[in-house]
Amino acid sequence: MTTSFAIIGCGRVGTALARHLSKVGYQPAGFASRTRKSALHAAKAAGAEDAVYEEVWAAAAKADVVLITTSDQAIAAACQSIAENAGFKQNAAVLHCSGALSSNLLSPAHQCGAAIGSMHPLQSFAAVTAENPFAGIKMAIEGDAGAVEQAWQMAEALGADPISIRTEGKTLYHAAAVVASNYLVTLLRLSFDLLKASGVSESEAYGVLKPLIGGTLKNIEQVGIPEALTGPIARGDVDTVSDHLAAIRELSPEAVDLYTRLGRATIDIATAKGTLSQVAADELTKLFT
Repeated sequence: MTTSFAIIGCGRVGTALARHLSKVGYQPAGFASRTRKSALHAAKAAGAEDAVYEEVWAAAAKADVVLITTSDQAIAAACQSIAENAGFKQNAAVLHCSGALSSNLLSPAHQCGAAIGSMHPLQSFAAVTAENPFAGIKMAIEGDAGAVEQAWQMAEALGADPISIRTEGKTLYHAAAVVASNYLVTLLRLSFDLLKASGVSESEAYGVLKPLIGGTLKNIEQVGIPEALTGPIARGDVDTVSDHLAAIRELSPEAVDLYTRLGRATIDIATAKGTLSQVAADELTKLFT
Protein backbone atom coordinates (compact mmCIF):
# COMPACT_ATOMS: atom_id res chain seq x y z
CA MET A 1 0.00 0.00 0.00
CA THR A 2 1.29 3.44 -0.93
CA THR A 3 2.17 5.67 2.03
CA SER A 4 0.55 9.10 1.93
CA PHE A 5 2.09 12.27 3.32
CA ALA A 6 1.12 15.82 4.24
CA ILE A 7 3.34 18.87 4.42
CA ILE A 8 2.54 21.52 7.01
CA GLY A 9 4.74 24.56 6.35
CA CYS A 10 5.80 24.79 2.73
CA GLY A 11 9.13 26.57 2.79
CA ARG A 12 12.35 25.27 1.23
CA VAL A 13 12.54 22.04 3.24
CA GLY A 14 8.83 21.28 2.94
CA THR A 15 8.81 21.91 -0.79
CA ALA A 16 11.92 19.79 -1.33
CA LEU A 17 10.33 16.93 0.61
CA ALA A 18 7.09 17.30 -1.37
CA ARG A 19 8.91 17.14 -4.71
CA HIS A 20 11.19 14.23 -3.94
CA LEU A 21 8.87 12.09 -1.83
CA SER A 22 6.35 12.11 -4.65
CA LYS A 23 9.12 11.12 -7.08
CA VAL A 24 9.96 8.01 -5.06
CA GLY A 25 6.37 6.81 -4.78
CA TYR A 26 4.87 8.50 -1.73
CA GLN A 27 1.34 9.82 -2.26
CA PRO A 28 0.75 13.53 -1.54
CA ALA A 29 -2.36 13.97 0.62
CA GLY A 30 -2.38 17.57 1.80
CA PHE A 31 -0.51 20.85 1.92
CA ALA A 32 -1.02 23.85 4.20
CA SER A 33 1.20 26.81 4.91
CA ARG A 34 1.21 30.36 6.21
CA THR A 35 0.21 31.53 2.74
CA ARG A 36 -1.81 29.70 0.12
CA LYS A 37 0.80 30.67 -2.47
CA SER A 38 3.57 28.69 -0.76
CA ALA A 39 1.27 25.71 -0.17
CA LEU A 40 0.29 25.72 -3.84
CA HIS A 41 3.96 25.91 -4.86
CA ALA A 42 4.78 22.78 -2.83
CA ALA A 43 1.67 21.00 -4.10
CA LYS A 44 2.66 21.74 -7.71
CA ALA A 45 6.14 20.38 -7.00
CA ALA A 46 4.48 17.13 -5.91
CA GLY A 47 2.00 17.10 -8.80
CA ALA A 48 -0.97 17.51 -6.46
CA GLU A 49 -2.43 20.98 -7.02
CA ASP A 50 -5.83 19.86 -5.74
CA ALA A 51 -4.44 18.97 -2.28
CA VAL A 52 -4.06 22.51 -0.88
CA TYR A 53 -6.01 23.29 2.30
CA GLU A 54 -6.61 26.46 4.27
CA GLU A 55 -6.62 24.66 7.64
CA VAL A 56 -3.66 22.64 8.85
CA TRP A 57 -5.85 19.88 10.32
CA ALA A 58 -7.66 19.39 7.02
CA ALA A 59 -4.34 19.01 5.22
CA ALA A 60 -3.12 16.44 7.73
CA ALA A 61 -6.33 14.43 8.13
CA LYS A 62 -5.79 11.77 5.45
CA ALA A 63 -2.01 11.39 5.67
CA ASP A 64 -0.10 8.37 6.95
CA VAL A 65 2.89 10.64 7.59
CA VAL A 66 2.51 14.29 8.58
CA LEU A 67 5.65 16.38 8.14
CA ILE A 68 5.59 19.64 10.09
CA THR A 69 8.23 21.72 8.33
CA THR A 70 7.37 25.16 9.69
CA SER A 71 9.88 27.38 11.48
CA ASP A 72 10.97 25.95 14.84
CA GLN A 73 8.88 28.54 16.66
CA ALA A 74 5.68 27.44 14.89
CA ILE A 75 5.98 23.64 15.23
CA ALA A 76 4.29 23.26 18.60
CA ALA A 77 1.35 25.52 17.70
CA ALA A 78 0.78 23.73 14.38
CA CYS A 79 0.80 20.32 16.07
CA GLN A 80 -1.50 21.52 18.85
CA SER A 81 -3.95 22.97 16.34
CA ILE A 82 -4.12 19.73 14.35
CA ALA A 83 -4.49 17.59 17.47
CA GLU A 84 -7.26 19.77 18.92
CA ASN A 85 -9.20 19.33 15.68
CA ALA A 86 -8.61 15.54 15.54
CA GLY A 87 -6.55 16.04 12.40
CA PHE A 88 -4.12 13.14 12.83
CA LYS A 89 -5.06 9.63 11.69
CA GLN A 90 -4.84 6.79 14.19
CA ASN A 91 -1.29 5.35 13.97
CA ALA A 92 -0.09 8.17 11.72
CA ALA A 93 3.56 9.19 12.04
CA VAL A 94 3.98 12.87 12.89
CA LEU A 95 7.47 14.20 12.20
CA HIS A 96 9.15 17.57 12.37
CA CYS A 97 12.44 18.44 10.69
CA SER A 98 14.04 20.75 13.26
CA GLY A 99 17.66 20.08 14.09
CA ALA A 100 17.50 21.71 17.51
CA LEU A 101 14.19 20.42 18.91
CA SER A 102 13.20 16.91 19.95
CA SER A 103 10.05 15.00 19.12
CA ASN A 104 8.67 15.79 22.58
CA LEU A 105 7.36 19.00 21.05
CA LEU A 106 4.79 16.92 19.16
CA SER A 107 3.31 15.16 22.21
CA PRO A 108 -0.24 16.57 21.60
CA ALA A 109 -0.44 14.20 18.61
CA HIS A 110 -0.51 11.27 21.04
CA GLN A 111 -4.09 12.14 21.96
CA CYS A 112 -5.09 11.20 18.40
CA GLY A 113 -3.24 7.89 18.60
CA ALA A 114 -0.37 9.09 16.40
CA ALA A 115 3.33 8.32 16.85
CA ILE A 116 5.79 11.20 17.03
CA GLY A 117 9.36 11.68 15.89
CA SER A 118 11.83 14.02 14.27
CA MET A 119 13.77 13.60 11.04
CA HIS A 120 16.49 16.18 10.53
CA PRO A 121 18.34 16.39 7.19
CA LEU A 122 21.93 17.41 7.95
CA GLN A 123 22.03 19.76 4.99
CA SER A 124 21.57 23.46 4.29
CA PHE A 125 18.67 24.41 2.02
CA ALA A 126 19.68 27.71 0.45
CA ALA A 127 17.35 27.29 -2.53
CA VAL A 128 14.78 24.91 -3.96
CA THR A 129 16.15 23.07 -6.99
CA ALA A 130 15.13 20.10 -9.10
CA GLU A 131 18.15 18.14 -7.81
CA ASN A 132 17.61 15.87 -4.83
CA PRO A 133 19.19 17.63 -1.81
CA PHE A 134 18.69 14.55 0.37
CA ALA A 135 20.80 12.15 -1.69
CA GLY A 136 23.86 10.99 0.22
CA ILE A 137 23.32 13.15 3.32
CA LYS A 138 22.84 12.06 6.92
CA MET A 139 19.31 12.13 8.32
CA ALA A 140 19.10 12.14 12.14
CA ILE A 141 16.02 10.35 13.45
CA GLU A 142 14.50 9.95 16.93
CA GLY A 143 11.11 9.41 18.54
CA ASP A 144 8.46 6.73 19.03
CA ALA A 145 9.14 3.35 17.44
CA GLY A 146 6.40 3.69 14.81
CA ALA A 147 7.48 7.17 13.78
CA VAL A 148 11.14 6.17 13.68
CA GLU A 149 10.32 3.23 11.40
CA GLN A 150 8.42 5.49 8.98
CA ALA A 151 11.13 8.17 9.06
CA TRP A 152 13.88 5.58 8.46
CA GLN A 153 12.09 4.17 5.42
CA MET A 154 11.42 7.67 4.11
CA ALA A 155 15.04 8.74 4.53
CA GLU A 156 16.30 5.68 2.67
CA ALA A 157 13.74 6.19 -0.11
CA LEU A 158 15.06 9.75 -0.52
CA GLY A 159 18.60 8.40 -0.89
CA ALA A 160 19.73 9.67 2.52
CA ASP A 161 21.73 7.79 5.13
CA PRO A 162 19.60 7.65 8.32
CA ILE A 163 21.22 7.66 11.75
CA SER A 164 19.57 7.10 15.12
CA ILE A 165 20.00 9.53 18.01
CA ARG A 166 18.53 9.63 21.51
CA THR A 167 15.55 11.93 22.02
CA GLU A 168 17.19 13.45 25.09
CA GLY A 169 20.39 13.99 23.07
CA LYS A 170 18.81 16.10 20.32
CA THR A 171 20.15 19.41 21.65
CA LEU A 172 23.69 18.05 21.82
CA TYR A 173 23.33 16.66 18.29
CA HIS A 174 22.40 20.12 17.06
CA ALA A 175 25.24 21.74 19.00
CA ALA A 176 27.65 19.33 17.30
CA ALA A 177 26.37 20.41 13.90
CA VAL A 178 26.74 24.08 14.83
CA VAL A 179 30.34 23.56 15.94
CA ALA A 180 31.24 21.64 12.77
CA SER A 181 29.58 24.11 10.40
CA ASN A 182 29.11 27.55 11.92
CA TYR A 183 32.16 27.58 14.17
CA LEU A 184 34.32 26.33 11.35
CA VAL A 185 33.43 29.59 9.60
CA THR A 186 34.50 31.52 12.72
CA LEU A 187 37.75 29.57 12.93
CA LEU A 188 38.55 30.20 9.29
CA ARG A 189 37.87 33.90 9.71
CA LEU A 190 40.61 33.98 12.36
CA SER A 191 42.94 32.13 9.99
CA PHE A 192 42.07 34.51 7.13
CA ASP A 193 42.73 37.54 9.37
CA LEU A 194 46.14 36.20 10.37
CA LEU A 195 47.01 35.46 6.74
CA LYS A 196 45.95 38.96 5.71
CA ALA A 197 48.22 40.44 8.37
CA SER A 198 51.07 38.32 7.00
CA GLY A 199 50.67 39.88 3.56
CA VAL A 200 48.34 37.43 1.80
CA SER A 201 45.37 39.13 0.19
CA GLU A 202 41.90 38.27 1.42
CA SER A 203 40.91 37.01 -2.02
CA GLU A 204 43.78 34.49 -1.97
CA ALA A 205 43.29 33.26 1.60
CA TYR A 206 40.94 30.36 0.89
CA GLY A 207 43.04 29.11 -2.03
CA VAL A 208 46.12 29.14 0.18
CA LEU A 209 44.45 27.20 2.99
CA LYS A 210 42.23 24.84 0.96
CA PRO A 211 44.83 22.04 0.48
CA LEU A 212 45.69 22.17 4.19
CA ILE A 213 42.02 22.05 5.20
CA GLY A 214 41.33 19.20 2.79
CA GLY A 215 44.34 17.25 4.01
CA THR A 216 43.31 17.65 7.63
CA LEU A 217 39.77 16.45 6.92
CA LYS A 218 41.15 13.47 5.01
CA ASN A 219 43.44 12.59 7.92
CA ILE A 220 40.53 12.77 10.36
CA GLU A 221 38.53 10.46 8.10
CA GLN A 222 41.39 7.97 7.77
CA VAL A 223 42.94 7.90 11.25
CA GLY A 224 40.51 9.83 13.45
CA ILE A 225 41.13 12.21 16.29
CA PRO A 226 43.66 12.52 17.96
CA GLU A 227 45.96 10.85 15.40
CA ALA A 228 45.15 13.53 12.81
CA LEU A 229 46.57 16.30 15.00
CA THR A 230 49.83 17.79 13.77
CA GLY A 231 51.63 21.08 14.43
CA PRO A 232 53.48 22.78 17.27
CA ILE A 233 51.23 21.69 20.15
CA ALA A 234 51.33 18.05 19.03
CA ARG A 235 55.15 18.35 18.88
CA GLY A 236 55.44 20.23 22.18
CA ASP A 237 57.08 23.16 20.39
CA VAL A 238 56.65 25.72 23.16
CA ASP A 239 58.85 28.38 21.53
CA THR A 240 56.79 28.45 18.33
CA VAL A 241 53.52 28.76 20.23
CA SER A 242 55.02 31.55 22.34
CA ASP A 243 56.03 33.39 19.16
CA HIS A 244 52.50 32.97 17.80
CA LEU A 245 50.99 34.50 20.92
CA ALA A 246 53.38 37.47 20.87
CA ALA A 247 52.64 38.22 17.21
CA ILE A 248 48.88 37.79 17.52
CA ARG A 249 48.78 39.92 20.68
CA GLU A 250 50.13 42.85 18.69
CA LEU A 251 47.46 42.30 16.07
CA SER A 252 44.32 41.69 18.14
CA PRO A 253 43.55 40.92 21.82
CA GLU A 254 40.34 39.17 20.70
CA ALA A 255 42.31 36.90 18.40
CA VAL A 256 44.71 36.02 21.23
CA ASP A 257 41.78 35.00 23.41
CA LEU A 258 40.40 32.65 20.76
CA TYR A 259 43.86 31.23 19.97
CA THR A 260 44.55 30.49 23.65
CA ARG A 261 41.14 28.87 24.21
CA LEU A 262 41.68 26.62 21.21
CA GLY A 263 45.23 25.91 22.36
CA ARG A 264 44.13 24.73 25.79
CA ALA A 265 41.65 22.32 24.21
CA THR A 266 44.31 21.09 21.79
CA ILE A 267 46.70 20.17 24.63
CA ASP A 268 44.24 17.44 25.66
CA ILE A 269 44.16 16.04 22.12
CA ALA A 270 47.96 16.07 21.84
CA THR A 271 48.25 14.32 25.21
CA ALA A 272 45.83 11.63 24.03
CA LYS A 273 47.90 11.19 20.87
CA GLY A 274 50.96 10.50 23.03
CA THR A 275 53.36 12.90 21.30
CA LEU A 276 53.28 15.63 23.96
CA SER A 277 55.42 15.23 27.08
CA GLN A 278 54.06 16.26 30.44
CA VAL A 279 56.79 18.89 30.76
CA ALA A 280 55.81 20.48 27.43
CA ALA A 281 52.12 20.19 28.30
CA ASP A 282 52.70 22.07 31.55
CA GLU A 283 54.67 24.81 29.77
CA LEU A 284 51.99 25.21 27.12
CA THR A 285 49.29 25.35 29.77
CA LYS A 286 51.14 28.25 31.43
CA LEU A 287 51.35 30.05 28.08
CA PHE A 288 47.62 29.65 27.53
CA THR A 289 46.65 30.86 31.00
